[in-house]
Amino acid sequence: MKPVAIIQARMSSTRLPGKVLMPLAGKPVLAHVVERLAYCRTLQGVLVATSTHPSDDAIEQFCSAQGIRCYRGSLDDVLDRYYQSALLLGADPIVRITADCPAIDPVVVDAVVAGFLAGNFDLYGLAGEFPDGLDCTVFGFSALERAWKEARLRSEREHVGPYIENHPELFRNGGLHLFHGLAHQRWTLDEPRDFQLLRAIFDRLYTPEKPFLAHEVLEMLSREPELMAANSGIVRNAGYLKSLESDGVETP
Repeated sequence: MKPVAIIQARMSSTRLPGKVLMPLAGKPVLAHVVERLAYCRTLQGVLVATSTHPSDDAIEQFCSAQGIRCYRGSLDDVLDRYYQSALLLGADPIVRITADCPAIDPVVVDAVVAGFLAGNFDLYGLAGEFPDGLDCTVFGFSALERAWKEARLRSEREHVGPYIENHPELFRNGGLHLFHGLAHQRWTLDEPRDFQLLRAIFDRLYTPEKPFLAHEVLEMLSREPELMAANSGIVRNAGYLKSLESDGVETP
């Protein structure tokens, strides 16, 4: 087994263009994601998967300067981007991370990878009511390859997991429940207001010596709950909901 984290990243976010290279605590957001994944004990590699669109030249240049492996593929077919990246590295399983999650917790990632490996799953991810921004999903290569061959809907190509998640008769799926009652919290970067909260978190907790963990963020926010007002009320997973609408699927 060769667990590899593939970080999907692009500059052309519709809600916050260029977000993955925005400066946060003196470093680009993407640098924090890579830096925090380096503390994972289960991973044997990290790769940034971006697109061939000219706007993403900046991501490739950043990766080259930092010595980070980078693959460039389809802008819209993220499933293909992941499949080709996994082939390139011989990755199995594949750990999906998004570049807009600078507070990703390496301990949580390790727990999800360990759960996948222990249970003979095709897909295993962080589940339940967790803060948006800790997202982590692990895929077996054979499941990813089948999804790559068979997925047809836009929502199944623009996103990596839906085909596997939507076909439990074909795949063995599972999830790790570590958090409860925290789905309203947003530690991701998708809107300008999200940046306000992330900046507050990093101003208080970031040090270059070691990563802060989820429990430290929760403790900080329990002391200063007013900080969460900065990005409250934003719809979660807006990009996926938009893809579903393009498939003709009604969303809440």
